[in-house]
Amino acid sequence: MKLAVSPAPTSVERGFTLIELAIVMFIVTLLLGGMLLPLSAQQDVRAYGETQKILAEARDALLGYAMANDRLPCPASSTSNGVEDPPGGGPCNHPYDGFFPAATLGLAPVDTQGYLVDGWGAETVNRVRYSITVANTSAFTTASGMKTTGMTALTPDLQICTTGTGMATPTPDTASCAANTSLATDAVAVIYSLGKNAASSGSGTDETHNPNPQATTIADRAFVGAQQGSSFDDQLVWLSKSILFNRLVAAGRLP
Repeated sequence: MKLAVSPAPTSVERGFTLIELAIVMFIVTLLLGGMLLPLSAQQDVRAYGETQKILAEARDALLGYAMANDRLPCPASSTSNGVEDPPGGGPCNHPYDGFFPAATLGLAPVDTQGYLVDGWGAETVNRVRYSITVANTSAFTTASGMKTTGMTALTPDLQICTTGTGMATPTPDTASCAANTSLATDAVAVIYSLGKNAASSGSGTDETHNPNPQATTIADRAFVGAQQGSSFDDQLVWLSKSILFNRLVAAGRLP
């Protein structure tokens, strides 16, 4: 009499291997981690990303404006409703401590008074800041000023420092980064957000240098672009001389 032999289990009947189970558990853990991320943290990530996008678009808008007008716009003042100050350019009234002129460039999002705001909200403290070099007798903000001066003679001088520690600020036009802390020494323009803690302006040396001016200092040409962290959350981009000249030459505006 023959004993009945059960057939070997098929691949469908075998179930999961330990490796497959480990992979499934890993995926589930990642999904749960994303779901459990605090709502405030998710909002911070979105606000940071949106601000980066706004700053990049603002920089592109500056390049477009320069190609169309043979100059860069002046910063808006706190009372100009997002319009450059003065209208029409020339020597700017607030070169180092102004706001992005969203009304002049037609850029959004703006608050109720016409100022460009970052991704952290629409309060006054969330307005995007903008600074411009005054080098070569304001050639960069004067119609045809760059062409008249000539590329080889143009010397934009805004400075971006990795820290505010040791920064020399004797006068507005000679402020400079400490040794070995420079990210740029010939920036044409700086566009920046004060980040999530804009209302308090931060407490560290790096945070308190942006924006210019502070209560105990004067507006100057040097700005801090430190590494993001608990003591620094400002977001900053700048327009370099080489990129500006490249676009203007390509557009036939220079030399």
